[in-house]
Parts: sequence; C-alpha cells; structure tokens
Amino acid sequence: MDKMHFTRMDQGTKEDFELLKEVHERSLQALPDLLYRILEEVGNDNFYNISRKDHCLQAATRALRDNRDEEYVVVTLFHDICEALGPFNHGEVVASILRPFISRNNYWMLANHGLFQTYYYGKYLGLDPNAREQYKDDPAYEQTVEFCAKYDQVSFDPDYKSEPLSTFDPMVRRVLNKTWTPPSRSA
Repeated sequence: MDKMHFTRMDQGTKEDFELLKEVHERSLQALPDLLYRILEEVGNDNFYNISRKDHCLQAATRALRDNRDEEYVVVTLFHDICEALGPFNHGEVVASILRPFISRNNYWMLANHGLFQTYYYGKYLGLDPNAREQYKDDPAYEQTVEFCAKYDQVSFDPDYKSEPLSTFDPMVRRVLNKTWTPPSRSA
C-alpha cells in the first residue's frame, strides 16, 4: 500500500484521500476481530465470580434466547468490553464505536446503561439508585431499564450455560457490515 503524502489535510490530493478511504474500509473490515480481541482481554479479569467476557456472553445469550433482534444481541455482547478503558463511561466508549451501525435507541441504551445499573447497587456506594429517573422522558428509557433488569444485572451466574462466541459471529459481522452514514449530532 502506498502512503499519503500530505503534511496537512488541506494539501492532500484526490489520490491521498482515495488511499485514506481504502484504509478506512480495511479498518471497518477488521472491526469485528478487534472487538473480539478486546472481549478476549476482558476475559482475563477476575473481579467478579465470572470474567467480564463471560458476563458479556451470558447477557448476549439471554438476549438471543429471548429472541431479541440481531442488533440488540450484538450491542449486548459488547456492552461492557470498554470497562477497563473507561470505568465511569464504558458504555459511552463502546456506543461511540458502534454508533454508525446501530439504531438511536440501542446507541442510547448502550451509552447510558452504566448509570441505569446504579439502580441495583447505588445505595451501597452512596450513589442515587434512582438517578436514571432524570431520563424518564427519553424514548429509550424503558428499553434501558429492561436491558439492565433482564440481561445485564442478572448475568453473573457461573452456572449459566452461555452460547460460544462463534454463535454470535455471523450476527456481529452482519451488523457491522451495514453501510455507514454519518450520525446526526442530536442522537
């Protein structure tokens, strides 16, 4: 592969930006595998009675077995993979990565699930367990409440039999293969 030759983008040529487009296309093709590597990395932790990888697989398995749509299952699979990068905003981090490929409500649910989870543990850490109420009027509020109740907070069970990652791979690749359109800033 050739290299781009500009030192400032406003001096780039059509050839430079065609190459940049190719680089972006390769990055998008590699995205599922990169996300899997991050998921594998969180499989090395031992803070809970199961790893975060197993937690994510368990949550996604529950969503799959409840016949949730593929996009929802994929979001569930990756919902906590950025926790090590941003413990206080991990949902926002992974939501930003997935934003071009997912609906507004799934994006919002993913970005805000961390705050919604405080409903279950906030009282033990001096946090407001009802902080989520400030978002009661959002169209994704009930979806996020349900996500936390049915898939996130219950998925720490070492005896639960989750599907292997290979079950989710075709879904991940279909969801992340959608045609990219720039997101609106209001979402």
